[in-house]
Amino acid sequence: MSEVKIEKLCKSYGPIDVLKDIDLTVEDGSFVVLVGPSGCGKSTLLRSIAGLEPVTSGTINIGGKQVNDLPPAQREIAMVFQSYALYPHKNVYDNMAFGLKFARTPKAEIDQRVSEAARILQLEPLLKRRPRELSGGQRQRVAIGRAIVRKPQVFLFDEPLSNLDAALRINTRVEIAKLHRLLKATIVYVTHDQVEAMTLADKIVVMNAGRVEQTGRPLDLYYRPANKFVAGFIGSPAMNFIDATVAKKDYLEFGSGVNLSLPLPKSCKVGERVTLGIRPEHIQFGARAKIQLDGKIDIIERLGEIGYAHVALPNGQTIVAQVNGEPNVGNGQTVSLALSSQQIHIFGEDGTTLTA
Repeated sequence: MSEVKIEKLCKSYGPIDVLKDIDLTVEDGSFVVLVGPSGCGKSTLLRSIAGLEPVTSGTINIGGKQVNDLPPAQREIAMVFQSYALYPHKNVYDNMAFGLKFARTPKAEIDQRVSEAARILQLEPLLKRRPRELSGGQRQRVAIGRAIVRKPQVFLFDEPLSNLDAALRINTRVEIAKLHRLLKATIVYVTHDQVEAMTLADKIVVMNAGRVEQTGRPLDLYYRPANKFVAGFIGSPAMNFIDATVAKKDYLEFGSGVNLSLPLPKSCKVGERVTLGIRPEHIQFGARAKIQLDGKIDIIERLGEIGYAHVALPNGQTIVAQVNGEPNVGNGQTVSLALSSQQIHIFGEDGTTLTA
């Protein structure tokens, strides 16, 4: 397996810039997830690595070799698509072996590679079945098996779980994680689902509007987002954002009599508009503390042991707080929400995280 190194990569369709100065290194054997909203450029970046999209400028290196001008077949990559892309008239064995047969690989080697991949993916009993006789999860495993038998330098996954139901998504996600550990493969994986990104990735690349907003380990992005966009995209449910004004040193006003006294970054200036961010799981529900907000419960969503209370503040904004166990309050009641200064994020007017 090999490193993928991308430098100053740009991709345009006429006047529309889809990728803008992308710099990214995918270390040998790592699992890197490209994540972001629809239209952010993540699939275009993956297809550029694969050679399915010509780039406008910049370089792509795989295993130390620049591949910009190489066709996909010569880049030593294997791609797993969202749609499976299986041949409906061929059985599982023939679907997995097709690329090897096309490359005129000896039959004994084809048999050995397909058998090994089928064993890894638990497809051995299904080798004679056709795609219409398989479940969605089994079809996706066949598509992954077809990639494995090629023994590529890099695996590329383009939203491979989006066609599966919730239970299958979880099971297949676990299988992909196990597969990475087993093969020690270099994987670049695209998804719009930040839960997939958090659970699978060694490194997450958050993209927005054709640019890389932040790159880092999942928990680095969770605890130390570079800006408001990353903070709002990583984490489920999303981080709460409350607009405020710095009224004086270490003092925020939110309007309608809502205010907080809390330590603020030294860079905050009096009169500056900022945004306070805090995650639902970092709000202590119904508690009293030095830093607290009072509001009225709109509704409580119950998800079993954990729930989420939507609380309306007097200034008209609503925040979500995690509720553990069975709450002793209901809709319409006034509650206190305790905040910890260590878990509060302050963002400037440009959306960047303000630090001490």
